[in-house]
Amino acid sequence: MAQNKKIKICETGLRDAHQSLIATRMTTEDMLPVLGAMDKVGYHALEAWGGATFDACLRFLGEDPWKRLRVIRDAVKNTKLQMLFRGQNILGYRHYADDVVAYFVQKSVANGIDIIRIFDALNDPRNLKTAIDATKREGGHVQVAISYTTSPVHTCEAFAEYATTIADMGADSICIKDMAGLLTPYTCYDLVKELKNTLSIPVDIHSHYTAGLASMSLLKGIEAGADIVDTAMSPLSGGTSHMATESLVAALQGTDYDTGLDLKQLNVVRAYFAKLREKYIANGQISPKSLGVDANTLLYQVPGGMFSNMLKQLKDAGKEDKLDEVLAEIPRVREDAGYPPLVTPTSQIVGTQAVFNVILGERYKMVTKEFKGLVHGDYGKTPAPISAEFTKKILGDEKPITCRFADTLAPEMDKLKTEAAKWATQEEDVLTYAMFPQVAPKFFEKRNAKKQGVDADHADYTNQSHPV
Repeated sequence: MAQNKKIKICETGLRDAHQSLIATRMTTEDMLPVLGAMDKVGYHALEAWGGATFDACLRFLGEDPWKRLRVIRDAVKNTKLQMLFRGQNILGYRHYADDVVAYFVQKSVANGIDIIRIFDALNDPRNLKTAIDATKREGGHVQVAISYTTSPVHTCEAFAEYATTIADMGADSICIKDMAGLLTPYTCYDLVKELKNTLSIPVDIHSHYTAGLASMSLLKGIEAGADIVDTAMSPLSGGTSHMATESLVAALQGTDYDTGLDLKQLNVVRAYFAKLREKYIANGQISPKSLGVDANTLLYQVPGGMFSNMLKQLKDAGKEDKLDEVLAEIPRVREDAGYPPLVTPTSQIVGTQAVFNVILGERYKMVTKEFKGLVHGDYGKTPAPISAEFTKKILGDEKPITCRFADTLAPEMDKLKTEAAKWATQEEDVLTYAMFPQVAPKFFEKRNAKKQGVDADHADYTNQSHPV
């Protein structure tokens, strides 16, 4: 055993756990009553923002994501707040100019974020630099995540080399981000060992329970020297979520790795989420499908969110019976495209292209704009080179770019401020608009109508009239 190494816990219940189990539909109202109790537990951090929460707040919940962050910050006085940040994509689905990235970081820290976990879907360091530098400037903790995957080019040595690069760029800690639950226990041990031998900064393990491996992998990773692990309170754990927090705390009690967290206080938090879970099961938000173990993940590398999206695409096309064919096609598309890790947005890009390949009965008969962008280099450098033959098949005579895509973008903030001016009531609104320009105006109109006491749901926008 290690010499008295207290393991730190990052609790994912307020972000990734409900993103995995209920498509990010937990409301701020549902969070509020338990925040004080969570603050007393002694967690290293609460992951409470970023990822898909921003989109879900606007699109489905009618909430201001910035207000959510401020509300959580007001209630959580003693525990660090953490967010997930998609590098040059920020929280949207395209690459943004550097001035937008820097401003988003600035406002995230100003509104209460302590730790920003920054990742790039392709592990291209060029897509991390602006966010890293901005977080350092704002005094936030930079945690850079390795998007974990398996392929002939993704070895422990390659990951360690990447980790060295991002540590040299200014990372304060490193996270192994295993979004599809692919980490096996002994691979996790070897990878953490390699990282700890290479780096002098803390290592965090983030592994989903999808394939049933996460608890074993976390334990082996801890034995190899990991400093922090991500878990979820038991009512929000398992399935496509994470290992249960209380189970790990109990497992490590009395060992050299003892977390020091209070199981009695954790039980107060557990009791609250248990009632919430019952509500989500009763209203159909928690699907039994997301609660079980699916070892198929190990073959096809399909994260939970990607699977549900794919299933919907097939259902809409009346081709649900083609699911197994699509699952078999995904690894082939991934190999063609240079083995990208399957995480937002590459998971959606590869998954959608696989669906088209199967439905149309001919591979690449129709190619999505996003898949062309991936081959063109718009999302960054792929882990393995894409063959010239395949590039020509997808792009024709167009040549892929070799520079960082953001270098082709002019500064955007002035233009965005002008476009958002008619709705904005706070500085952060321009960033909300930047992330989701189609969704944000509807949200702003409803929000402003609510403030004025009018019924926005029944408004006649054409004739500019509404019931009061």
